[in-house]
Amino acid sequence: MNVAVIKLVSTSVSDVNEIAGNIKNIAKSLNVKSAGPIPLPTQRISQTTRKTPAADGSHTYEKWELRLHKRLIEIEGSEQALRQIMRIPVPDTVQIEIALSS
Repeated sequence: MNVAVIKLVSTSVSDVNEIAGNIKNIAKSLNVKSAGPIPLPTQRISQTTRKTPAADGSHTYEKWELRLHKRLIEIEGSEQALRQIMRIPVPDTVQIEIALSS
């Protein structure tokens, strides 16, 4: 039996949850076994920069942080379900990886 593992990554929590919900609805409507969405640990990328590039002035810093939210969904490898998943309109902020395993 083939299993499709779908990994969703985004900087926006609402976008990730919306796409994961759409995938779950497709699986339910086609009576396909599914597991998830499993929330994976949020990856935090932080960058500290100095406010003034010149040597004069105070030593003040700005801290920037980018958070990557991840979800994992496993679906039984139904060809019809995978075709419908491929048709879901995906925002630019969401990356999808689909891996098939047997």
